[in-house]
Amino acid sequence: MINFFNKKKANINSLTIPDLNWTKQQDNKTIKQWINPEQSIALSLHFFDLEPDLPTIKNKDALRNFYRNQIVQHNGGLVLVDTTQLKTHSAVKTIFKIPQEPTGMVYLASLTIPFKTCSYVVKIQAPEIGMTGMRDTVIVDKLLGEGKISFGDDGIENWFSDPYDSSFTEGTLMNKSEDAIYDVDFQNHPLTLARQLIAQLEENIGFKPEIEKLIPFGK
Repeated sequence: MINFFNKKKANINSLTIPDLNWTKQQDNKTIKQWINPEQSIALSLHFFDLEPDLPTIKNKDALRNFYRNQIVQHNGGLVLVDTTQLKTHSAVKTIFKIPQEPTGMVYLASLTIPFKTCSYVVKIQAPEIGMTGMRDTVIVDKLLGEGKISFGDDGIENWFSDPYDSSFTEGTLMNKSEDAIYDVDFQNHPLTLARQLIAQLEENIGFKPEIEKLIPFGK
């Protein structure tokens, strides 16, 4: 007799990501976390067994406003908010920046995979450590020399900008040195590493059969 009540329910183990051979720090029903050997970057997988709080996954402008309003409460800013396709599942890809004390930034890159009644988040947390600001300094000098930025009464002009709304001025805005085109020159910078790692995870994420039975996020 077929047991109709023995259907496996989606849980944190239903989604798989490469652990990168990092040291495991946490492993429970809601979070798995690993730390790289240098103890400078954290990788985590989160499972939320409740309806996602995302306003939409279909309207990028609304999605960006949603995250912008959240991150500014931490004096942070957007670097990237976009949608992507992971196998057959829609997801949101984000990169945020948040100032840390006493100097530097923490970069948070994530993939959010929402369903009707639950969601998964894969996250990279990469802080600046040691000497900070080198990337900014080099690119400031480069762009000043090219005449693409200049000094004004309030400091450097045309340096900071929200990537999607130039009229938005709150929080800690993305600066021109954080553009992905400069990653090749700063391969050990935490933003570069965060971008590379989240792209690697995006390519290698796996979904077990029970996830395929979940109702998609419809908003």
